[in-house]
Amino acid sequence: MATVIENIPERHGADITHARRIARPIRWTVRGDPEPTPERWRALGAALNKGDLPMDRLITWMSEYGMREARTLYKRAVEQGIDSVADAPMPLRTFFAQVEQPPAWLDHNLLERGAHACHRTGLTGMRVLRDLALMTGYQASAINRTLVATGSLERGPQRRLAETTKWWLDCTGRGGMARFAPGYCNTLHVRLIHGLIRRRVQRRPDWDESQWGLPINQTDMAATHLGFSVIFLLGSRAMGMPLSAADGQAVMHLWRYIDWLMGLDEAWLPQTEQEGRTLLYQILLSQPTPDTSSRQLGRALMDEPLQRHYPRFAWLRGRYERARHISITRLFTDAQGMRDLGLPAWMPPWYPAIGIPLKLARHARSRVLPGGIERVARAGRAEQIDYLSVLFGEAEPAIHEPVPAGD
Repeated sequence: MATVIENIPERHGADITHARRIARPIRWTVRGDPEPTPERWRALGAALNKGDLPMDRLITWMSEYGMREARTLYKRAVEQGIDSVADAPMPLRTFFAQVEQPPAWLDHNLLERGAHACHRTGLTGMRVLRDLALMTGYQASAINRTLVATGSLERGPQRRLAETTKWWLDCTGRGGMARFAPGYCNTLHVRLIHGLIRRRVQRRPDWDESQWGLPINQTDMAATHLGFSVIFLLGSRAMGMPLSAADGQAVMHLWRYIDWLMGLDEAWLPQTEQEGRTLLYQILLSQPTPDTSSRQLGRALMDEPLQRHYPRFAWLRGRYERARHISITRLFTDAQGMRDLGLPAWMPPWYPAIGIPLKLARHARSRVLPGGIERVARAGRAEQIDYLSVLFGEAEPAIHEPVPAGD
């Protein structure tokens, strides 16, 4: 497999041996041969140099038009539709002509079933997103480069985790991805923020495109968003959530539409779980080894529970939650992976060992009792919403734009 290709960033496939160790658990879940063809490998590398072209063009116009006024127009178009913007400038109208025309494959019933499946996972699903998708994702040191440039190492993970949780809750709410609903609006808001960060970080003198490609590029966006679908499903099932194949298909469809709104190209929008697992495996092969940023981000996320807004027994609960989160990560990560993330490799997966049998019993009971599945979904959603107050405290849950370090 070629790892040095003209005009493709040096990070692509920089350490295949190490990458295979990290990708091995995903490989076990894929039917058939997931190895990328030479054409696929080249496409993954080329996508490191590609951002979100429609949004990047729009931001170029916004900077020329006047960013403050342009952002006001953008916000109105997101929340009320482009037709609500009187005499809308053509670049804005062109962008929203694409966004407001849903893809032919969109199925609103599947969106709702996907959201319902997310509700049923309760706090377990959110812990999988945090302790598996986010934490182990820090092993992808190249993706961390943008986090470093935006000051995430200095500010810590607490606000980023809280804001991502708020966005996820909006997207997975009932009707959350309908036009003008909270998930729809906040996804387009995040898309704009990503475009602004890409533009700023790309212009930094210390950003080396020949090494790293574009900030927030297509390959890295695909890797990140597969965490919300493929890794979420695999991890939730491993933690005792009995999600069916139909539930999995619905969750994949939900995130396919969210990712489409976020600006991912159709080539990186898998339709099925198997397609998603194959793509994730291939992307993991392309990632370079963990570095100091992996350890810094990992340790910061490990200590994040100590900063939460617990109503009582804050000292004790913070340390218990930290231990619980580490034990969940240990279920999915080998000792070397724990060390790469700066986490204690001696920690056993004690919480999954206790919790999985209880969850299996609870969900088995819900399937035989009338209305049991709906009760589990309602209770799970209530847990997820209540979790916001622990993360945000008295602050208003909202998504803010980070300022790149050094600006």
